[in-house]
Amino acid sequence: MIDRHALVARHRVVRDALNPHSPLQVGNGGFAFGVDVTGLQTFVPFNTMSDWGWHSFPLPSGQHASDFRGEVWDTPGGPVGFPIPNPDQPELSSWLYANPARINLGRIGLELTLPDGRAAVADDLKNIRQELDLWTGIIDSRFELASEPVHVRTCCHPDHDAMAVEIDSPLIAAGQLAIVVDLPYADGQEFAEYVGDYGRPDAHVSTVTTYGQHAGITHRMDSTEYHVDIAWEGHGVFAGPDSAVPGNHPPIGAAADRHRYRLAAQGPSDQVSFVCAFAQAPSDSVPTPGATFAASIRGWRQYWLSGGAIDLSESTDPRWRELERRIILSRYLMRANEAGSLPPQEAGLVNNGWHGKFHMEMYWWHAAHWALWNHWPILDRSLSIYERLHRSSRQRAKEQGFRGARWPKCTTAGGLESPHVINALLMWQQPHAIFLAELDYQAHPDEGTLRKWRDIVFDTADFLASSAFWDEGTSRYVLGPPVHLVSENTDPGSTQNPTFELAYWRFGLRVAQQWRERLGLHPDPDWQQVHDKLAPLPVQDEAYVLHEGVENMWTQKNYEHPALIGPFGWLPGDGVDVPTMARTADRVFTGWQFDRIWGWDFPMLAMCAARLGRPDDAVDFLLRPADRFQFDDAGLATGGPFPYFPSNGGLLYAVAFMAAGWDGATDRHAPGFPADQRWVVRFEGLSPAL
Repeated sequence: MIDRHALVARHRVVRDALNPHSPLQVGNGGFAFGVDVTGLQTFVPFNTMSDWGWHSFPLPSGQHASDFRGEVWDTPGGPVGFPIPNPDQPELSSWLYANPARINLGRIGLELTLPDGRAAVADDLKNIRQELDLWTGIIDSRFELASEPVHVRTCCHPDHDAMAVEIDSPLIAAGQLAIVVDLPYADGQEFAEYVGDYGRPDAHVSTVTTYGQHAGITHRMDSTEYHVDIAWEGHGVFAGPDSAVPGNHPPIGAAADRHRYRLAAQGPSDQVSFVCAFAQAPSDSVPTPGATFAASIRGWRQYWLSGGAIDLSESTDPRWRELERRIILSRYLMRANEAGSLPPQEAGLVNNGWHGKFHMEMYWWHAAHWALWNHWPILDRSLSIYERLHRSSRQRAKEQGFRGARWPKCTTAGGLESPHVINALLMWQQPHAIFLAELDYQAHPDEGTLRKWRDIVFDTADFLASSAFWDEGTSRYVLGPPVHLVSENTDPGSTQNPTFELAYWRFGLRVAQQWRERLGLHPDPDWQQVHDKLAPLPVQDEAYVLHEGVENMWTQKNYEHPALIGPFGWLPGDGVDVPTMARTADRVFTGWQFDRIWGWDFPMLAMCAARLGRPDDAVDFLLRPADRFQFDDAGLATGGPFPYFPSNGGLLYAVAFMAAGWDGATDRHAPGFPADQRWVVRFEGLSPAL
């Protein structure tokens, strides 16, 4: 049995200097708070983000979202309207692309004053030591200011969108330390490391009500309203902007201070503790600091003791510690950032990319690992997105002349697609629903699972079948044009029969028929006809290629996602000739431009290597020294806009795949790892992959 506490504890995060780009975080999966070395957001404007915090700027004057027309493209089945920016509607197209956007709920930091009355700066901090205890979810931050110690403990409640803080320092009684809350306006940036605009005080409104040891702030930005509740223990004075002393302490966000609030201790105590809770609606109660810390300890302990675990400490390969570190930190980060009710954006709850919207084609890379690690209560929270988007996806398919449901690419909980040519023409997210449903059934093979997924599986399969066009000239079904394949590096107007998509369509239709059988239904003849007569995976020079008819692939298209190896590894091999895939892997492993791919590509490569019986290559891909697959001291990964959580999710899925195996794997223990003593893989609680 694995000593899980020892496993987690040996990878605690320790810092002794300010990092302006990589926060440590506390979070519950749908809400997270990023901190600098002070344990708050004192010197770096890290973010406080949630699943529910969204904002839309006003629509262009006189226009409505329903006015959008998109563009019509020719397809083999006739003209189809797609949500692509319309040159006749530039303002509305831009608005739909950017709205709604995820917001920073507020910045919470320390107001630190030197003995001479000057506001402290980051360089004034000495003897910094900050530690993230992964087992409890508590960040312990210590430093000295003017030779006086400051000790800050920070955590997040697992069941409330609330963070708690305990501070111990002589500076409190001396009046040199206070807590500041600053609420920004939405910034409208598509990619933002620090989210929020603190320089537009007239664009939003905040009001506060105080009673006893509690302050409730209502913050309104256009049609968005949310509530911030602050409760403290001991003697404290809470003041709004009107009571701030001009000039002495510049607002921690920017020059404007109209939405800046201050909590200062009163009396001789060297201690102050408080909770700051965020919610869409006013709350009747806020958990105490003590209750929040106790809940954090209990919740994280329960998380680490449930589900799967992998221990590599008996390995002799010197890289074992780094791989294990990446696993443990990724598990912490995914629980803190990506365990909420919505598919995560690519940066989790750290910062914004693509206006904070999520990508349904990336949902697999964010979420599928929860299944293999047996954290189904977490995965079930966001799997509900398919039910939430079901109606709008059926409508999208109907408007485009297809059957079933066509799932969006870049969207929010409302399901409205962000207009863009890639968003409109990308297709590989469509079978994800069937893959995830099958993972659910493998874990829970009962009538409840079949009922839960039946309509979604069937509507997905209907779209897969109806989106393949019959080609009279070749007597086969084809995909595209138009189609944006996984790598997004070909002309969608001329791309036809991409390799990965053909394999995924076959997989989806085959598994959907299995679902009909489980439900006591006859096979669907339309699905079967498309499955049986779908174009074969395209081959050139005895190797698979990106898509049918591609030219100069190995010299001009050997960059971006090498998805042509995905059908055998990530997918179980529908339509794949294994010797041809082995030759393809040889060419990809030695001839791809690995400095021009994305983070999740490395786990995809590892799974292909493992399924082909090349475990040394599999491990090497997970530890490859490539700039786009690195994990910093906090576990935040590169691979796209930083941080890039598909790297973390892909790593976790691939490692579980290599340890617990897959359908059809050999009986050898940990079949995806080398068989000798270099890698001793102890694991428990993992499920095999499809």
